[in-house]
Amino acid sequence: MAKSVNKVILLGNVGKDPEIKAQKAKIARLEKRAAQKSATTMVLSERAVPRQSYVFIKGDFTRHGEPVTPGVPAVLPPLNAKGTPNRLDLAKWIVDPGNPLTARVIMNRVWQEYFGKGLVETENDFGSQGSPPSHPELLDWLATELVRQKWSLKAMNRLMVTSATYRQSSKARPDLDLIDPSNHLLARQARFRLDAEIVRDTELSASGLLSGAIGGPSVFPPQPNGVMNLGQTKREWVPSKGANRYRRAMYTYFWRATPYPDLVVFDAPDSTTACTRRMRSNTPLQALTLLNGEGFYEMAQALAARVLKEAPPDHQLDYAFALCTARKPNPTERERLKQLLDQQLAEVQPPPAAWTTVARVLLNLDETITRE
Repeated sequence: MAKSVNKVILLGNVGKDPEIKAQKAKIARLEKRAAQKSATTMVLSERAVPRQSYVFIKGDFTRHGEPVTPGVPAVLPPLNAKGTPNRLDLAKWIVDPGNPLTARVIMNRVWQEYFGKGLVETENDFGSQGSPPSHPELLDWLATELVRQKWSLKAMNRLMVTSATYRQSSKARPDLDLIDPSNHLLARQARFRLDAEIVRDTELSASGLLSGAIGGPSVFPPQPNGVMNLGQTKREWVPSKGANRYRRAMYTYFWRATPYPDLVVFDAPDSTTACTRRMRSNTPLQALTLLNGEGFYEMAQALAARVLKEAPPDHQLDYAFALCTARKPNPTERERLKQLLDQQLAEVQPPPAAWTTVARVLLNLDETITRE
């Protein structure tokens, strides 16, 4: 009995030992540091006994029809599996060079980004109900080239932007109005408004504010007051300071219930459903956002300051116009801008304020946010 009591007393004193307490404190510090530097993710493991699946009668999951086993459509190459196919077998099948579907779908989406619509116009339906490809041999070649390039999208993007088809002018051709009004023959480049994120990045770049930092946590650019109160949960939105305020739009924090309005107004997806192709609308709210949005007004101020600093007085209008449209203004355009600038200089002082008005006009031009 005495030995047992002594053992309990010794064990009770372990936690009070200074050396052990120091070691525990060190372990706690290391664990905290590791938690701050590493991320965790959930991993799904295979069931020891696969769950039985059924055909749902009229789509009702409570009404089981015939049992089914893992497989792929018979018109496509079979799964190369040993025993019951699992998720790894499916992953290998998806990127198998013998599978004609994956590479074709990927390259059709890439083509759509550069030309406005895919070679298969129904980019979300490659089945019998979808549109046939306008250039089937081209789509086949792009798919096989993607596999040959070891699935390198960087190589395929380079291939597309250096092609003669991509680099041709988007200017309308009267000789094509009757022959090919929808440009199925790709006799000219497509002209369309930039995607929402690129609209913001383009204007940040023109103003000289764009931060080139890569990676890191999301940021909080300025947005209208009250937006975060529109969802079921009220959240706080504190605009970022310094360079984080002007990072690329892809780093903008995005809640599904209260998405960033400057992106949504230009048809950015709301992240609640899958989006295979963005619609491109043209609304007065877009012009109002570019003209009066807090973030875009800051860009106009920065563009005005940049022009006054970097260009001599007799070249400032040409320089500002080129920063926004990548070309010089024609005589008519230059005269209209000069009239606006002279009017503002006569009514508003100092010059940066007058130039801010001109910058707001330039950043709001249709050509500034359009891919020619």
